[in-house]
Amino acid sequence: MAPALMALALSAGLAAAPPPASAQGGDEAVDPQGGAPGVLPMRERARIIDAILAERLDTVLPQVMREEGIDMWVLMAREYFEEPVVASMLDAKSMHARRRTILVLFDPGEGRPIERLTVSRYGLAGLFEPAWDPDEQPDQWQAVADIIAARDPQRIAINTSDLTAFADGMTLSQHRAMTARLPERYRERIVPGETLALRWLETRTPREMDHYPAIVALARAIIREALSHEVITPGRTTAADVEWWYRERLAGLGIAPWFHPSIGIQREGADGMLRGDTVIEPGDLLWTDFGITYLRLNTDTQALAYVLKPGESEAPEGLRRGLANSNRVQDILMKEFAAGRSGNEVLAAARERALAEGLDPSIYSHPIGLHGHGAGSAIGFWDNQDPDPRGEYRLRADTAWSIELTSYAAVPEWGGQRIDFRTEEDAFFDGETVRFLDGRQTELILIAAD
Repeated sequence: MAPALMALALSAGLAAAPPPASAQGGDEAVDPQGGAPGVLPMRERARIIDAILAERLDTVLPQVMREEGIDMWVLMAREYFEEPVVASMLDAKSMHARRRTILVLFDPGEGRPIERLTVSRYGLAGLFEPAWDPDEQPDQWQAVADIIAARDPQRIAINTSDLTAFADGMTLSQHRAMTARLPERYRERIVPGETLALRWLETRTPREMDHYPAIVALARAIIREALSHEVITPGRTTAADVEWWYRERLAGLGIAPWFHPSIGIQREGADGMLRGDTVIEPGDLLWTDFGITYLRLNTDTQALAYVLKPGESEAPEGLRRGLANSNRVQDILMKEFAAGRSGNEVLAAARERALAEGLDPSIYSHPIGLHGHGAGSAIGFWDNQDPDPRGEYRLRADTAWSIELTSYAAVPEWGGQRIDFRTEEDAFFDGETVRFLDGRQTELILIAAD
């Protein structure tokens, strides 16, 4: 059992099922009928969150600042209005910025450690050094100006971006207040921190990756619970019932969803995806989309299940073949990952190969990590399979991805009806290869009719 999953299993919560070998990060298929591991108590979660944050500040921060040629990064947020980067730098007990929290990160050069300062009334778990005494200098903005002047940085990054919200956290009022206190020579040195912010948020560390497979395994185990006869009674349970079961399940575990779960039904003779108060019936193909936030890392996974008709022991061959087609598109897409390649380039190459094999794909994969739809490049959108400005950013090593896509196929047993075989699995790109964090679905989950 992987160490992180062992920790989950031994903690208070659900009884743990033996994890698949793929929890180590491989490509193996997993048992679609398996159970759910347990979860950690809150204090232990906080300890892990702070340890991960400390590692990120010690390793990722100096790397990205130096590679981007930034010697000072100034970040600021107000209580309940935290920008993405500041929110990612708060310790586990600091659920929000306090009043106005200003962080100043300075590289003194010559390989010395990054100086991490907090210009605010409250500390941040010892991860940032307090650098403001309001009794001595009541003006918080002047304190920031004094820190800048004392260090004389050549390039001062602030988070402004026309393209991405992840790097657009500097509000107009805060920009005005900060620059009003700065001498002209320092105002001229301010540069956008767009790439800096994206790289900070998208990069995954070894400690994060120690835990990520178990987090994905937990989410997928909950999916297997949802798509089971324990939750679904064909002929009675609705799609909405299962969605709200997810929410209640997570509330009981003290885990937050980062979006409301989805359940869709595809049915022979019915157009599109049925939802809401539609009752699940034998012969239905179920689709679910589900994501959790745990230890500040997010999952985003989908699964397909078939409700057996009386007398059936497996799904129709056409449905099984449809899932296999989507697995093949996954393989094609992941082989096109290359560090330095844009998301648009990966999308075009993967689509070309898939279409050449006679598949009918739609690819819309995205980074994942500190956010569910994470910082980094987009590889297609469900409503746009052409190049997009959001796909011009280059892929980098040590990033996590939701391999999200679908392929369409006619199902002979359903009179040639065109079915949407959506799939999404979380994976890690090390710069050379992509590997699933907890295997992937290669067989339909089966739900008994009675």
